[in-house]
Amino acid sequence: MCFNETNGRISKLMSMIKALPINLSNLQKTVLQQIVRGTTNPYRLVRRAKLILAAASGESNSSISRRLELDRVQVRQWRSRWFEEREKLSAAEEQQVTEKALMVLIKGILSDRPRPGTTKSFTVEQVVQIVAIACEECEKSDRPVSHWTPSELADEAIKRGIVEKISPRSVGRFLTTKRHYTTSRPLLVKCQIDDPLKFKSRSIYL
Repeated sequence: MCFNETNGRISKLMSMIKALPINLSNLQKTVLQQIVRGTTNPYRLVRRAKLILAAASGESNSSISRRLELDRVQVRQWRSRWFEEREKLSAAEEQQVTEKALMVLIKGILSDRPRPGTTKSFTVEQVVQIVAIACEECEKSDRPVSHWTPSELADEAIKRGIVEKISPRSVGRFLTTKRHYTTSRPLLVKCQIDDPLKFKSRSIYL
């Protein structure tokens, strides 16, 4: 059997596999559209956001593959990834997280997972919880400081059992980086803060 014939059969079998259904809430759709419109977002992140929006609109894997110039296996992979994370997304919305917190979660879902053997990373949920601590008043955690520092936040995250171990440097990166888990501005995650300046006044960044 020649290569082309084998490849053709594989493609035919894949086309017969029913695509997983993708259903988006209005907020999830809004966040994905913001990612697509973001001029500073990585191209691969934008393309994956477009893929999920297309899948939710009912577009077939074959059509998405052609239009976005992606291998059909990749389309199935990211559709499957989103489908697997659907309950996590729904739970986040039920907890009434902010739009920016949901952005963190969605960017994490659409990001490449660490390769085996690479440095241990933190889950999106852990990052969101750590940023949420920075939204709180220091006094509520019995901290004898007026502002959260990366060191204080790292210690508090370990104390609450969010992570077993984390460095102040990693915490500082969560609060300031534009890559993967955060946006270009500090995140207001599930906290009663109407003025972003109040958040900034409680935290000192690296």
